[in-house]
Amino acid sequence: MARWCYRHRLVVLVLWVGVLFGLGTAGSSAGADYSNDFSLPGTDSAQAYDLLEKAFPDSAGDAGTVVWRVDDGSVRDDGVRSRIEPALREIAAMKGIGAVAGPYGDGPAAAARISEDGRTAFAEVSFTEQANSVPTELAQDVVDTAQNVVDTARGAGVDGLEVEVGGQAIARIQQPHAGTSELVGIVAAAVVLFLAFGSLFAMLLPIVVAVFGVGTGMLGTMLLSHGTPVPDLAPLLGSLIGLGVGIDYALFIVTRHRRGLLRGDVTEESAVAALNTSGRAVVFAGATVCIALAGMLVTNLRFLDGVVIAASLTVVLSVLAAVTLLPALLGFIGTRVLSRRQRRALAVDGPERSEPSGLAARWSVRVERRPKAIAAVALVVMAALAVPVLSMRLGATDQGNHQEDLTTRQAYDILADGFGPGFNGPLVVVAQGAEPAALERLVSGVQADEGVARAALAPPANGVSVVRIVPTTSPQSVETDRLIDRLRGDLLPDAGVEGHVGGVTAVFKDFAAQTADRLPYFVGTIIGLGVVLLMIAFRSLVVPLTAALMNLVAAAASFGVLVAIFQWGWGTELIGVGKEGPISAFLPVIMLSLLFGLSMDYQVFLVSRMHEEWVHTGDNARAVRVGLAETSRVINCAALIMICVFSAFVLSGDMEGAVAGVGLAVAVAVDAFVLRTALVPAVMHLLGRANWWLPGWLERRLPHLAVEAPEAPVREAGREAAGALAKGGAVLHGFIRTTEGGPVAGATVTLRSVEGDRLDRVTSPADGSYILAAPAPGPYLLVTGAEGLGERTLRVMVPAAPMVHDVELAGEGVRG
Repeated sequence: MARWCYRHRLVVLVLWVGVLFGLGTAGSSAGADYSNDFSLPGTDSAQAYDLLEKAFPDSAGDAGTVVWRVDDGSVRDDGVRSRIEPALREIAAMKGIGAVAGPYGDGPAAAARISEDGRTAFAEVSFTEQANSVPTELAQDVVDTAQNVVDTARGAGVDGLEVEVGGQAIARIQQPHAGTSELVGIVAAAVVLFLAFGSLFAMLLPIVVAVFGVGTGMLGTMLLSHGTPVPDLAPLLGSLIGLGVGIDYALFIVTRHRRGLLRGDVTEESAVAALNTSGRAVVFAGATVCIALAGMLVTNLRFLDGVVIAASLTVVLSVLAAVTLLPALLGFIGTRVLSRRQRRALAVDGPERSEPSGLAARWSVRVERRPKAIAAVALVVMAALAVPVLSMRLGATDQGNHQEDLTTRQAYDILADGFGPGFNGPLVVVAQGAEPAALERLVSGVQADEGVARAALAPPANGVSVVRIVPTTSPQSVETDRLIDRLRGDLLPDAGVEGHVGGVTAVFKDFAAQTADRLPYFVGTIIGLGVVLLMIAFRSLVVPLTAALMNLVAAAASFGVLVAIFQWGWGTELIGVGKEGPISAFLPVIMLSLLFGLSMDYQVFLVSRMHEEWVHTGDNARAVRVGLAETSRVINCAALIMICVFSAFVLSGDMEGAVAGVGLAVAVAVDAFVLRTALVPAVMHLLGRANWWLPGWLERRLPHLAVEAPEAPVREAGREAAGALAKGGAVLHGFIRTTEGGPVAGATVTLRSVEGDRLDRVTSPADGSYILAAPAPGPYLLVTGAEGLGERTLRVMVPAAPMVHDVELAGEGVRG
């Protein structure tokens, strides 16, 4: 398929562009229909919600709040009332507003909208649509109308009046423009790619491929939201993971392609070889990510189904773009995927040596020499990062976690100051067919509870009675959770009422409890599947088990950093996020899926090279050393790109998106720079040959799966050269020896054209002999190399008659 895409590159490019624009046209016409459903059938809060719908079937729209406060005097003063009431009437007259209930009417309901000190008041704004369907223009008009009161008051010389607006529909218009975080992440990734490759075209390739994969994935998710419930967080997480894996997958393939060109392969053969090796690893890695994402389905949390759809669709399309669009683009670019300096060096000096060198090679040698010390340091670092996870608390974020300069956060704080911290998260007790006397006992018992600020029994509707409760503590407080437990376990049974506790706070508490209960099954599923996949791929029992353990360590470190930042509040101001609070209940499941998938990617790319060397040599120390030296640079570069992309999602304006972005950035950083670069190779050196042990009975039962197809095979010396002369070709033969005259067994001898194309390749047997077949007499490049003796290139003139050419290998080079 890679060769077909390379040769029909224009067709492939047109197809991808057509799909992208077609989905864009359909998406712009249909729009999105995202919905958040945190309810869990059968839970106490879900039953309360069902009864509320029965009692109040017409309350289908979203609710907003206009809040105002005065520094001096009272909100009942004529100077305040004369400015607020016209604004409320103007809002009520807007198309899309169902009703506005203010504090300046008659009756106890209106009076309850003014605080006890008389300095704070609010009005309830009822929209006719749910928050996701409220037009942004309407929400903005409500905000502008409310806040214009402050401007007119100041113009009249009246100071000390503050007006803010809260509600989910209002929160939606405060988010940064869609695509801001993605754009910042792409720009940061572009800088990293340019520094790594030194070529504009090589920099653009992974970005273009990722944009096509993410673009089609997001547009596809938008269309799917009309047929299946998809939360509004799903496209954000889909673009986050899609950009990360899309750029990384293309990076691995482009890196292998560039290596082939530098070794002298022609462009088409290099591209095909890159797709047949790294491309296969990319497909395997993408499959592991999708399997990890599908593990979320084990939790049976309906809210996560849409997240699985969005993220998996984006990953699949990113992989498809990497294995189809990328070879087509490589065909358009040709050798310009190399920098100008590399192209000049290739033309003048011939192919580069293939042995790893530089910092990666030196670090690999150091890990081999001091595995115990390096493993100990890495474990200490990971343990220190993981300590805060012991105090992690699951819950929910709300508008109190927004940034301080946003009107929703200020409205939240004003209400909390004026009416108490629990006012922003009221609870409701819903009962059907309860006796009035029992309800009175319930209200009396609730009011006597130390965690309740006030409680009121609303008039029954359709046989359903509702007790509204305002806690003394905030919705995110542990004390509020304990109040819910007392209501369910003590107060309701003691009053003889069969009721259910609902409200947003109760819903998220139930969601957190269900998530915590099902988390072990979820973790066990994705770890088990990962172990089986790696066992099949690398024919080892130890490698998959150590990988699973490392993934758990990385997860603990990642969540430890999240707790320190978002729950304890360390550095929240530096990264520009709002107030600290509990970790959203659904994020551990989502992040563990993504983390395990990404960790599996790096494990596959690292260990596949080690396994290849182990199969060829049977030397564990060499396999680990060579595998680390050859892959650590590209893994670290890929990790740096992911860190840039994930960190940019702090700018998304979404608290959950920021938490996920920071958490995944930390996870990738510790995974790539600590685990895969230090701890994993150090442990593999300590384990020795046990790394590759697999019981015989298990070996016979496991299916065979090659993650990377082998590169062009190296044939034994003497096999095809005999017929070369009969076909008008030429033959070059001789012996490979050391400077002391001893034969060099296992040396790789390659004959290339002066342009760098590989023509023949052999390995020398025990006596050091080699025979190469040339297509015709003439000039060629003879490339010879052996482990520990280096690799050099020599220009030779091959005559029509068989030519004898002995080669002397030494650490300093090749002498002929």
